[in-house]
Amino acid sequence: MSQTKNFNLPDLGEGLPDATIVEWFVKEGDVIRLDEPLVSMETAKAVVEVPSPVSGKVLKLAGAPGDIVVTGHVLASFELDPNLPQRAEGQDTGHHHGAPAEAAPAPAAAPAPVAAAAAERADEGTVVGAMVSSNAVHTEQAVAVGGVKAMPAVRAMARKLGVDLARVRATGADGAVTMNDVKQAAANPSALLPSPSGTVAGGEIATAAAVPSPQPLSQGERGSSARTPLSAAGKPMRTAPPGVVAKGQPEPLKGVRRNMARVMADAHSKVVPTTLSDDADIHAWAPGNDMTSRLVRAIVSACQAVPAMNAWFDGDNLTRTLHAQVDIGIAVDTDDGLFVPALRNADMLDARGVREGINRLRQQVEDRSIAPSELSGYTISLSNFGMFAGRYATPVVVPPCVAIVAAGRARFQVTPVMGGIETHKVIPLSVTFDHRACTGGEAARFLRVLIDDLALAS
Repeated sequence: MSQTKNFNLPDLGEGLPDATIVEWFVKEGDVIRLDEPLVSMETAKAVVEVPSPVSGKVLKLAGAPGDIVVTGHVLASFELDPNLPQRAEGQDTGHHHGAPAEAAPAPAAAPAPVAAAAAERADEGTVVGAMVSSNAVHTEQAVAVGGVKAMPAVRAMARKLGVDLARVRATGADGAVTMNDVKQAAANPSALLPSPSGTVAGGEIATAAAVPSPQPLSQGERGSSARTPLSAAGKPMRTAPPGVVAKGQPEPLKGVRRNMARVMADAHSKVVPTTLSDDADIHAWAPGNDMTSRLVRAIVSACQAVPAMNAWFDGDNLTRTLHAQVDIGIAVDTDDGLFVPALRNADMLDARGVREGINRLRQQVEDRSIAPSELSGYTISLSNFGMFAGRYATPVVVPPCVAIVAAGRARFQVTPVMGGIETHKVIPLSVTFDHRACTGGEAARFLRVLIDDLALAS
């Protein structure tokens, strides 16, 4: 009798509770081999390709693209093929495959060396972009689907922008479509290649049955079917008092935005935030000063002067960890949500090094190629929201950090000077700190050093 096996969604990085299906590389009824691409999943930190843990026939897939799957829940079910390669029990990847769907005889006890190796890898789990298989590491690679070769993150971007990958001119290695190719195609549709028959955005093959021709709606249909005050569950939606028809439909948060909601709620429940605000006079700045680089330098100076603000706090055990190095989390706003990559060892970087580091992190965030390890472990953070708008703020401190600096939009203001008044350019600053771990005096001295450093000409 053939054996079936369930494959549960593994932890795709640092305890993430769920992930969103981006694209299946197989369909039910297909035969897949061990370690071939199964699905690409979007987590709070990356789009990652998940390989098949077995060889055999795909019996069931857990959902459609866009569906959210909880970590540890069934992702796919397989009928094992004994004629194809299978992974030995002692070569577990750290993925939990779930119990076999049908009862099977208990395996014989593993030899001591194999059992020891399995135990040694029991905690490896699965990290985004590095799927562990036995002792080998399979990094994320461009996969050919529908005749188009592209990374999972590139396919996700193409789907988001409505770009047909089959019509994009590929400039990547081995004919792979790159992120830049997709963005250029979205910006300049006239540069797209002629459309091959039967393809849709993302490069997948479509069928007439799967993609029916759209039919115009009648006036009555527009009023009843296209828009409704009911949710997907059939219940009235209310965003206002009863009697006012709600607009739109609720949708589940996914990926980065879903994780942002969790992190912000957790921070709000734990931190005792207090914010100090003041202006830094930058009238003396020489031409060519880089605003963000100067802010980073000022934060480094302030952290060195007041180490209590460059720390982690454990509220459960009431312990504090002061850091010798200054790793600054740089808030990066995207359409998908908030990323905070870490600028490591900022205290050792000059202005050019700071700018190059920030540009690298921003590019990796934009391409969704940033490693999960770069999105954690910072000792203090910076939000330069003033590049858009706003003067002062109450930025959120995310544990275990104890402080965050926010810079508002620079402005000119009238400043009294000896013998009269002048117009000086100033930067509004806000420093939020966790009052469980820092005193008001420490925060004020920290802010004072920030202001003094930013006042220097260069």
